[in-house]
Amino acid sequence: MAKRFETEVLHSIHTKQKGIKSKATPIYQTSAFTFNDLDELEGFYQGEGSYLYSRVGNPNTDELGQSVAALEYAEDGVAASSGLAAILAGVLAVARNGDHIVAADDVYGGSFHMLKAELERFGIETTFVSFSDLDKVKQAIKQNTKLLYTESITNPLLRVEKLEEVISLAKNRNLTVLVDNTFATPLHVRPFLLGADLVVHSATKYIGGHSDVTSGVVVGKKELIAEARARIVNLGANLSPFEAWLTCRGLKTLALRMKAQSENARLLADSLSDNQNVAKVYYPFAEGEKGFGAIVTIELAEHVDTDLFFKSLGWVKIVPTLAGVETTVSHPLKTSHRALPPQAQAELGITYRLVRISVGIENSQDIIEQFKAALVLSGEKFNHR
Repeated sequence: MAKRFETEVLHSIHTKQKGIKSKATPIYQTSAFTFNDLDELEGFYQGEGSYLYSRVGNPNTDELGQSVAALEYAEDGVAASSGLAAILAGVLAVARNGDHIVAADDVYGGSFHMLKAELERFGIETTFVSFSDLDKVKQAIKQNTKLLYTESITNPLLRVEKLEEVISLAKNRNLTVLVDNTFATPLHVRPFLLGADLVVHSATKYIGGHSDVTSGVVVGKKELIAEARARIVNLGANLSPFEAWLTCRGLKTLALRMKAQSENARLLADSLSDNQNVAKVYYPFAEGEKGFGAIVTIELAEHVDTDLFFKSLGWVKIVPTLAGVETTVSHPLKTSHRALPPQAQAELGITYRLVRISVGIENSQDIIEQFKAALVLSGEKFNHR
């Protein structure tokens, strides 16, 4: 019988070992596993055993990869030490020296830097173009292009990708599609069901959900995940058992958290849309009756003192990341996108006045009142004219 998302997230996977009926999966906090004899050891290498060494595999990391794969309706999944490690594994499952990638120009700054500055050192070239114009994507494709890379909701300007169109273009050109689904989560969209080959999550964010773990997951087609797993193992990008256990624990409340945070984000975005101290609100209202995701990005009006705004936020913390249960703010120009060339920052609209708000599960009115108060204080000279 098919299960709805709220049920799936609790019951998608539960690792059972040797008939032990533990309600929660234990933490297999071990670097290695033992064998009775050399024949049993050899059996592992012949595919007959489960675990050898935690860099190669562990019940906790397997549970995380398989749980997210189940929620994405993907064939398989593997955990990694961070979201960026998961992205790297996904990319290297497809591309190698001499290959070319076409990526959206508005992806997360860390992804941009990895593709541009790091992978090009190893002979993998990336062209960044606006995926808002698929003609530009088509023009960027070369004979050696292997991969199209984008995000379901972009960071930090919250453009909702036209996944069906991107995937259709890729399939017509025999290209692989990798989608970062961190901001949307499987609650809002499942790219694999739409035809994407690989889907990645910075599980540090909404999958874990409590700002106490760093982890990543890549899911997708079985043969591609086998390649991604090999890259994680051989490059030492594996996740520790305890981090995997924490992430799985957080995953169980994903539906509750994401629904509450998305609703709060919609209310906050709506409340700021006509505020005289806000030049622009970025939030994909049109993507659903209750909004789409838990991030709201605002551009402060020119008369607002940006530094004073950040200082006036009271209980709202300033952090370089997002997606915990507490409402926080980030300054993309100084954090997530500081490695982008100045021209790229300017073209994307990553300015000093841009603020990314990660909306939490607090009372919505408390969140709204806190931001409105900070806006009044930081725009005080203008407001009292």
